[in-house]
Amino acid sequence: MSNGAKVAVAGVAAGLLLWWLTNFWIAALVMFGIPAAAYLMLDPGQRRRLRRINRRELGR
Repeated sequence: MSNGAKVAVAGVAAGLLLWWLTNFWIAALVMFGIPAAAYLMLDPGQRRRLRRINRRELGR
């Protein structure tokens, strides 16, 4: 299993646990807000590199 898949599985597990412990909107805010905030904290050069890597993995 790749590192990305491990992170995805851990994120889903944490989201489901958080959803069970709190309500849906708090869990959704955490699951979508943290990755969005992390992306926005990157500088423009890092964002370009990340987009380029993701496109290459898609076979474009």
